[in-house]
Amino acid sequence: MTAVGARGDDADRTVGTMQRVPTAPDLAATGADTRAGTGAAPAPSSLLDRTRSIWLPIVFYLAIRGIGLAVLARFAQLRNQNLADLLTAWDGKWMIGLATYGYNDMPWRFVDARGEHTADTAYAFFPGFPMLVRAVAQLPGFDAYRAALTVNTILGCVAAVAAYRLGRLCVEHMPRVPTHLAERAGLLTTVLFAAAPMSIVLTMAYTEALYCALAGWALVGVMERRWILAGVCTALAGLCRPTSVVLIGVVALAALIAVLSSDGAERVKAVVCVLLTPIGWLTYLLIVAHHTGSLTGWFRIQTEGWGTTFDLGVQTWQFVNYSLINGSDIADLSVVGLLAASIVLIVLAIRAKMPWPITLYGSLVVVSLLGSGGLMMSRPRLLLPAFVLLIPIAIGLARRSRNVQIWTCVGIVTVTCWYGAHMVSVYPHAM
Repeated sequence: MTAVGARGDDADRTVGTMQRVPTAPDLAATGADTRAGTGAAPAPSSLLDRTRSIWLPIVFYLAIRGIGLAVLARFAQLRNQNLADLLTAWDGKWMIGLATYGYNDMPWRFVDARGEHTADTAYAFFPGFPMLVRAVAQLPGFDAYRAALTVNTILGCVAAVAAYRLGRLCVEHMPRVPTHLAERAGLLTTVLFAAAPMSIVLTMAYTEALYCALAGWALVGVMERRWILAGVCTALAGLCRPTSVVLIGVVALAALIAVLSSDGAERVKAVVCVLLTPIGWLTYLLIVAHHTGSLTGWFRIQTEGWGTTFDLGVQTWQFVNYSLINGSDIADLSVVGLLAASIVLIVLAIRAKMPWPITLYGSLVVVSLLGSGGLMMSRPRLLLPAFVLLIPIAIGLARRSRNVQIWTCVGIVTVTCWYGAHMVSVYPHAM
């Protein structure tokens, strides 16, 4: 449950003078060799060249996620488990149920963390993903299960392209980072996103693929000053999960700065972005408020059913202390390690001088998780939307030799694919 200065002089790399940066095809051309004396990059010679920034990250993403799915299938075979059951485990069953029955007709077998079901229980889940699955399930040959996995395969690819674009854009905006590393850093960002701990959830019936796609493209919109794109993606993300409030705040802040520092058509678009950002999130909270008769209805359902509250990190601190002293399970200790690693990633992002919207968004995702209570074992999954904090790692790898990049990525993919399969098929409460 649960921009950025323009490329050019360092003086232009400030929040107040954000300029439209090149799009992915432009950036691909930037990295190409130029003809002596002209400064002009050669035009792409084929359709493959022109669409390289789309299909290349998708190929990397699908290859890694295919490996992860194959490892999970092998775990299921060895443990006499059903792969379809694993791909719809825990909240995945709720997603399939909501797509099949809707909110008011959910069977009583769907229960909260206390093992209870009330007329309000289903409303703890935001509607973006299950309603999208419900729409696709109406197509011939689809049911909710097939629709969920198909939708997430496509959305994962969309998120992978966004990760690629963000990696490139950050190189364009970061001081002391050679721009010729842009494409390599973008691809490595995609690889690290696809191979993040618990990235297996991107191929399960969960909301992560949809939310990461929307959050990624909202941040691309901010970086490129495409305010309508940023606003629409943020509004839609607000229908997907409660933690979208972090994205809403960052995108609205960036758009508000643009309102104060620009004029003409851009100012109008930035104003529209500010107005769009909270619409999805507020709309669903008001729907639940109408259903429950209380403006705090959703928060009550979440707290009573799943024990999720913002307690300033009390439960997280208690969990870390207990696990370090008494923990003997891989799952417990790995969660502690990943929480610690997320803090290190924030520090690295700040030291690397990543564009402030990217750093702020990733940092707030981590802080919101550290400061909230609830099921601690779900933290690796919930950290996935903070994938932007992996960009400094991608840039660091991009500076290394090809052999170092390849073997590092092979090692990461091997470990994380095993980890995801272990958590889903072996550990009883990992999501």
